[in-house]
Amino acid sequence: MSFVVAPVPQPVVAVVGEANSFPVHRIYCVGKNYADHIREMGSDPQRDPPCFFMKPADAVTAGPNVPYPPGTKNYHYETELVLAIGKEGRNISAADAQPYIYGYAVGFDMTRRDLQMKSGGLGHPWDSGKGFDYSAPVSAIVPAAVSGPITTGRLSLIVNGETRQDTDIANQIWKNAEIIAELSKLFLLKPGDLVFTGTPAGVGPVQPGDKLVATIENVGELAIEITPGM
Repeated sequence: MSFVVAPVPQPVVAVVGEANSFPVHRIYCVGKNYADHIREMGSDPQRDPPCFFMKPADAVTAGPNVPYPPGTKNYHYETELVLAIGKEGRNISAADAQPYIYGYAVGFDMTRRDLQMKSGGLGHPWDSGKGFDYSAPVSAIVPAAVSGPITTGRLSLIVNGETRQDTDIANQIWKNAEIIAELSKLFLLKPGDLVFTGTPAGVGPVQPGDKLVATIENVGELAIEITPGM
């Protein structure tokens, strides 16, 4: 097949213990999935239907250098457990969701917070605040066949040597299997999808030169440095 313009490279994520990579199809994100983060953002935590938004597949990056994006003066990190989907499915029940998870990774939902808040206040989509270049740093994926199901475990973030986020995955409002079930009512999930499962309290701004190290128990580590803007 030939093209009128050169096709862009396939976005991929490394896999622990594998020479082959995980091809990224879509990136789904869940907002408002930890009660403490909902409170720090000024809302009351409730078990409302999950708040979903998306990032483009080519927003994914392994780092370690992540450029400060244009158009913002309030650039935030959000540390999250990421699910890598390995099977196609629609209308999946929570009880049947685990086999759809190929593996797990550590991710940052990088956010232009000022643009997100402005868009939200106007009733506009969050695209400019969430779906920009380099906004989805992701660690290598650990296969579920190696890790087993990840439903608990410490999630922590250190910025410039200081702990900023610290929780347990068990504190999710919507659990991994429930997230897959709800997403699959709205979208045909496909192999290559990544699902960011939400962030706990402690989000905050970063500047060029800041070093971030996120760790999720039994999943891995993701270390990035914020570099001067593009």
